[in-house]
Amino acid sequence: MLFVHYPKCTTCRRAAAWLEAQDLSCEARDIKEHRPTRAELAAWHAASGLPLKRFFNTSGLQYKALGLKDKLPAMSEAEQLDLLATDGMLVKRPILVDGDTVLVGFKEAEWADALTGR
Repeated sequence: MLFVHYPKCTTCRRAAAWLEAQDLSCEARDIKEHRPTRAELAAWHAASGLPLKRFFNTSGLQYKALGLKDKLPAMSEAEQLDLLATDGMLVKRPILVDGDTVLVGFKEAEWADALTGR
């Protein structure tokens, strides 16, 4: 499993603690230091079944500074993926990737449902 996170984020820390409590080991990757590539984002988006907008950190400073709330609807999916790949801080976190399972943002019940039986 790959755990993409920002170490200073309290939600990411809660997710990491939850994974540890479940005895689930994973490779941790700091999203700011090693941002996801466009190819990774495209694959994760496809596997997640989520709208691409869910991959944006809508409460982040970069999102607000760039005025993305108003710009995203007019952007193509390719343009959105290109933009996400430019800055890890634009990407919602944490992201947990385990094969075809991709979880974006930490919701304990959702993660428990997706990861039961492991």
